[in-house]
Amino acid sequence: MATMAEATRLTGQGRLAEATTLIQRNLGIAPPGRGPVLALQPLRSPRPRGGAREADQGSAGGRFLDCSYTNAAGTRRYKLYVPTGYRGQGVPLVVMLHGGTQGAGDFAVGTGMNALAERHTFLVAYPQQADSANAGRYWNWFRPGDQVKDAGEPSLIAGITRRIMASHSVDTGCVHIAGFSAGGAMAAVMAGTYPDLYAGVGVHSGLPHGAAHDLPSALAAMSHGATTPIRRAARAVPLIVFHGDRDRVVAPVNAERLVGEALRTNGPGAVKSTSRGQRHDGHAYTRTVYTNSNGETLIEQWIVHQAGHAWSGGDATGSYTDPEGPDASTEMIRFFGEHSSGAPAY
Repeated sequence: MATMAEATRLTGQGRLAEATTLIQRNLGIAPPGRGPVLALQPLRSPRPRGGAREADQGSAGGRFLDCSYTNAAGTRRYKLYVPTGYRGQGVPLVVMLHGGTQGAGDFAVGTGMNALAERHTFLVAYPQQADSANAGRYWNWFRPGDQVKDAGEPSLIAGITRRIMASHSVDTGCVHIAGFSAGGAMAAVMAGTYPDLYAGVGVHSGLPHGAAHDLPSALAAMSHGATTPIRRAARAVPLIVFHGDRDRVVAPVNAERLVGEALRTNGPGAVKSTSRGQRHDGHAYTRTVYTNSNGETLIEQWIVHQAGHAWSGGDATGSYTDPEGPDASTEMIRFFGEHSSGAPAY
């Protein structure tokens, strides 16, 4: 209790890194002198935070627009990639939520999603967490007020999604959301709170909706998995999960919890099949697919062996990427295309 009181005091002063280190040491997550795990020191140097250079990052030939959205919960900036093939026809939209210490441009570079958008003609939105909302630019997936519909950060992300749907010609049955780490956890929150808005969700190295209710429980869930009941969604959104089995920031057990909760929401009777493969000169992986009685895929789970806390198959010039893993971005777009209304969208 004394530790938590001191951590609360430090957090109130904006000294988040010190508070995090104190809690992690108390929980046995990080040894003294190692530094805060929650700071997520990038596997590769992050891109610059601002300026003209970041505005150009991730461009694959189309337009990469700087935008902002405001509602009662605040203001968030976002980037929108519009591919050269967009001519006003109805196209899919993918919303990408970055991890802590990252930004929209950095995340676009690391995931390579704009290049896929250019190839398959879809829009990509990158909401960006504000420094004023979280000093480390983490989405606040662990705060109760940011885990519910029509409030907090979920309302901002949904608002950005709807703004783009209003300003561009978007196929309403082909709107998907994905994220990494804290962004992956927030993507799970969005699927749980707005299941009628998103047709599919991708969670990379994230946690289930409702896995925590404050910073200490968030750190505990990251290290050992949630110990409290997970929020049960009213309707399951098709889910694809990626996670490295050597992830020491967000424990792989969280991928199992994500899949388990999705299966419970979808109901019993899903058929499970497992296959194994390996990227050429890279990591091996295990892919598990759950299908319903009609043979439709409900859930895909990719466990990347020997991989840590990083976007699998990402570009080495982005932060938190592992180019030696299977291509998570390509697989997510393929999965989203299978979960769109009408003909395959991607």
